[in-house]
Amino acid sequence: MPRVIGIDPGTVTIDACGLEDGRMFLDRSVPTAEALADPARFVGLLEAAGPVDCIAGPSGYGLPLTRVQEATEEDLRLAFLAAEGEPGGIGGLRALARALARSALPVFFTPGVIHLPSVPAHRKVNRVDMGTAEKVCAAALAIDEQARRTGRSVREVSFVLLELGGAFTAALAVADGQIVDGVGGSAGPLGFRGPGALDGEVAFLAGSVPKSLLFDGGAAAVAGWDGGPGSPDALGNPRTARERIAREAFVEGAVKTVRFLRASVPAPREIVLSGRLARVEGVRRGIAQRLEGIAPVRVLDGFAAEAKEGAQGAALIADGLCGGAHRELVATLGIREARGTVLDHLYVISRDQARRRLGLA
Repeated sequence: MPRVIGIDPGTVTIDACGLEDGRMFLDRSVPTAEALADPARFVGLLEAAGPVDCIAGPSGYGLPLTRVQEATEEDLRLAFLAAEGEPGGIGGLRALARALARSALPVFFTPGVIHLPSVPAHRKVNRVDMGTAEKVCAAALAIDEQARRTGRSVREVSFVLLELGGAFTAALAVADGQIVDGVGGSAGPLGFRGPGALDGEVAFLAGSVPKSLLFDGGAAAVAGWDGGPGSPDALGNPRTARERIAREAFVEGAVKTVRFLRASVPAPREIVLSGRLARVEGVRRGIAQRLEGIAPVRVLDGFAAEAKEGAQGAALIADGLCGGAHRELVATLGIREARGTVLDHLYVISRDQARRRLGLA
């Protein structure tokens, strides 16, 4: 049976989950700042886990299936959407990707939502962030979990996934085991740290929109916690007027996004919650109460103690890519058939303009 690892490069932590014949041999979570400050150390963690057949991630906004040693500089800029020297964002992951490329590890970049053939072209118009690669991986875990629990095949699964991360809130629509639509964290509702989709007039008033602007102004800022003691747990038990506004905006934004995605999956079997904020009682209860008329609301538990859902799902995808037990899951998601770039569906600006912004000729 394949021996594989999945990686979730989150804003708060970078997680790794290893599987062999259904047995977990690696379950780690490392602060992102620590991992990016010393990429060689994180590579060493993977090498110490022993020989593996495949490692999925870290893939940022995603690429069509690409071995990390074969990725070009252009691939890295498209995967992490940052020019050289751009402050903020996940551009720092390129240093980790380069360290992985210098190793002999069988690491593969995997696609984001926008690369998948199961998402119709008309839903991709003027979109870039429909869900990063780790959101696809979290959806893979949720598909596998629902299929196993209900006794259905992966092709009979349907749900809306709400990913309530430590920085961003994203959502994916799954029908017949395939991702058919998505709202990425920088294009969706208010996140804990991220502001979500920016009002166009706010972008105009800002004068410019650096990458760092996409990672600040979320619920923590609304509550007045930036630079202070606020935590995801505190959002579930607001004590001040600003904290109550932050919680209401966060919960209602997530609920509205689920209702929005019902245009793409009208009758989901479940609403699935994952991510750090999904385990905050006051947040989870608020979302579940407002969605109870649509479908049952479940929290995605997964099978690891430390590694996030995205890393667990990435391990399932890596297993399927190697012909393991999850090969039907990979085939249904269309991972191998993913094509194109995150810039292919832009009309409001030209692709050449977007490439220049990334420092690409």
